Amino acid sequence: MSVPYETAAYEPPPESPESPEEHLARLLGRALNSFELPDDTIRRLDCALAQDSSLHSAHHSAGQHRETYRHTWLLADGSALTLWELVHDTRPGGTPQHEVYADEEELRAATARLPLPPDAPDFELSVQVRLPPVPGPRHTYVPDDSADHARRLLRRAENADRPDAETAALLAEAIAHQITQAFGRPCRAGRAGLCFSLYEHAFLLRDGHEVSLWEVEHTATPDGRHMCEVYASEDAAREAMERRAAQVP
Repeated sequence: MSVPYETAAYEPPPESPESPEEHLARLLGRALNSFELPDDTIRRLDCALAQDSSLHSAHHSAGQHRETYRHTWLLADGSALTLWELVHDTRPGGTPQHEVYADEEELRAATARLPLPPDAPDFELSVQVRLPPVPGPRHTYVPDDSADHARRLLRRAENADRPDAETAALLAEAIAHQITQAFGRPCRAGRAGLCFSLYEHAFLLRDGHEVSLWEVEHTATPDGRHMCEVYASEDAAREAMERRAAQVP
């Protein structure tokens, strides 16, 4: 007799503040076949920035059960890597067994080998509880001494309303960055030879989040020298460009 999924003795894994590395170590430590995972897969996971897990499907019938979990890591290059965990107990009162697979087809083959009744239902969870696709970064980052780049950028900013110490502390966790010149709405022209340039400095943090600083370089100074200002948003940077241009005859 099949047991409805809602009444099955399933407990989801507890929320945990563990790091991606700790989660991977715990997953591999309990899996009976972790040694079969490709070495390249393990090497790629060494640079994981963040991790999330979800229950993918479950099957409970006559004291036997299995669950399938999807574990997805966000990597430093913006890609995502998924491992599939199969947890099963086909003996009443037995100990759950854990297996891990890098390929979903291998997971299906392993699931088909389990001695579960052929007429037992397979409870696929609704889309609301599935792990959403991990969005890729908006930029193409270059791993570099990005934390030092952020520090030097903020240090040369001359505007009083530059990003605060909290932003500086956040960017101390940057692991990669990209600099691009921003075009679009031009500022008003002032005196002849007045020059404005706007750059976006995009930073990738260790947890996968992205933070951008907007640098304005201009010659709207009394003696025509180059000046650097840094803002936390593009709108604030463009408003500063308009304001500076309007102040110069």
